[in-house]
Amino acid sequence: MARNEQLIRQHKIMQLLEASRFGRTLDELREELVRDLGLTNLHERTVRRDVEALTAAGLDLRTESRERGKVYLLGRVEKGIHKISVSATELIALSIGRELLFPLLGTQYWQGIETFWNKLREAVPEGVWLHYQKYRKTIHVFGSLGKTYERHEGMLRSINRAVAEHRVLEVEYASTGKPATLRQIEPYGLAVYQSSIYVVAAASEVSDPADRLRHWKLDRFRKVTALDRWFKPDPAVDLTEHLSRSIGIFSGESPVLVQIRLGESASAWVREDPWHPDQRLEQLDDGHSLLTVPAAHPRELLPKLLSLGSDAEVIAPDSFRQAVAEVVSKLATRYADRSATGSVS
Repeated sequence: MARNEQLIRQHKIMQLLEASRFGRTLDELREELVRDLGLTNLHERTVRRDVEALTAAGLDLRTESRERGKVYLLGRVEKGIHKISVSATELIALSIGRELLFPLLGTQYWQGIETFWNKLREAVPEGVWLHYQKYRKTIHVFGSLGKTYERHEGMLRSINRAVAEHRVLEVEYASTGKPATLRQIEPYGLAVYQSSIYVVAAASEVSDPADRLRHWKLDRFRKVTALDRWFKPDPAVDLTEHLSRSIGIFSGESPVLVQIRLGESASAWVREDPWHPDQRLEQLDDGHSLLTVPAAHPRELLPKLLSLGSDAEVIAPDSFRQAVAEVVSKLATRYADRSATGSVS
């Protein structure tokens, strides 16, 4: 049998034992391996050799005699004053999460991640660590933009302190394509979205409660100062509920329901990768589907709509339909007039 298949089988045995309070017999392990891995057959001797290999690698396995026969149980290894018990499966899950949080490199959050990871590394048996390393090579995490917030570490400390103490922040903020300006904001918390950190804060100069809360991208901060001024947080603000209202990170207290007519192919894409937890996708009589999704601003829908091309059409509201039409019109003009930029040889 291929080495990779043996590794997958042994890792599955570890998962079964981790999830079992009362252990598993060799025959029970064999049956579950056949079922879970979709095998046509598996001899008990093979399972015994896998268990022996895991034990030889340092995994804390013990046996007990029960009414149903000899069972194998996974022991727990604890080191140090603070007891830490972790399995290879848990290490794999944590390592994937650690890679997804790479944009936090250089911040106090990443320092916490690394400190905890190092504690785990020291606590687990060498056999568990080696098994983790072998199996981890079969899972790849990619798609991250590779940016970090190392240069924002000091800013993040000031922001966190201001959030905890309800202090007003004075920030030098440079919106895209605009010069930096001094703003005063009332921070409520942080949000991480698609490798970027946003500060969820109220704009001090805005009085309308429905429009005060904004999302300020940390990349655009040039300077942060915690003022000797305090604000009273709005008890009606629930960040979890607030952030769930739009598809992306766009601000908006009152998102609208947008209706989009989708072709068969576009419907399949949206069904496979939903845009929002509260979306509705209804099948129409003509073979198309009607997608109803909440959105705070046309810009959060544009990338998704353009990726579907002519297979998606905004039906309502008119403001969203018009916004998309304007962008499509400009694109059509630009791509139709090659003389505007000259031909490419």
